[in-house]
Amino acid sequence: MSAGVQATARILARDDGRGGTSLPVLEGDGPLALRRTRGSGAEARVMLVGAMSGPLGGDHFTVEAEAEEGARLHVGSAAATIALPGQAKTEARYDVRLTVADGAELRWLPEQLISANGSELYVSTRVDVGAYGRLVLREEQVLGRAAEEPGRLTSRLVLRVGGRTVLDQELACGPGAPGGWDGPAVLAGHRAVGQLVLVRPEFAVEPMAARVLGDGAVVMPLAGPAVLVSAMAPDALRLRRLLDEALTSLG
Repeated sequence: MSAGVQATARILARDDGRGGTSLPVLEGDGPLALRRTRGSGAEARVMLVGAMSGPLGGDHFTVEAEAEEGARLHVGSAAATIALPGQAKTEARYDVRLTVADGAELRWLPEQLISANGSELYVSTRVDVGAYGRLVLREEQVLGRAAEEPGRLTSRLVLRVGGRTVLDQELACGPGAPGGWDGPAVLAGHRAVGQLVLVRPEFAVEPMAARVLGDGAVVMPLAGPAVLVSAMAPDALRLRRLLDEALTSLG
């Protein structure tokens, strides 16, 4: 039985002292390849390129990104990530670790994560933001490919701002998940779910008010200079539209 693939990608963004952002660390191995692309202004842009399919059962992928004081970093991905069943009949893991210093900004905007039938994946995203750091984070999960039942997907998101935990949530979907995940109190039959997290120092002075955004999205202020947008939709396209509209409405 295969033990699975272990792979780590690391990004370090640093103020270059000339009005831009340098990337002294940009390294990935195995299926996690990193490419620097054309940025704008002081922002450095990095694309995560999947060099192999997966994660498969038994794989463990880790992505670490850090923006030091004064740095501006935008991270995206070239395509959706598809969790697939593998020879190893064990859970795959995908860990994301993000660190944003005071005076730094990180935009984490990857493409969707798709849970294919027969897969089993645990995703853990942990973010530490300084009290005066700035963050835009988008997560999107799609349950199954077209006309396909999903695999088992568990996703945990933990956000700390200024050393204080302001968000810790977990969602489990698919075969073997706690009962009711597809019921009216959770996904209500929807097959795409996503989160948008914004951290801005000005929210400490002027917090965002809770409100409904269109059909399927809500804004919820967090106990800190941060706000969470939660959205559900029938498919990935409509989910992206909801989150894009939310980001535009929040400035």
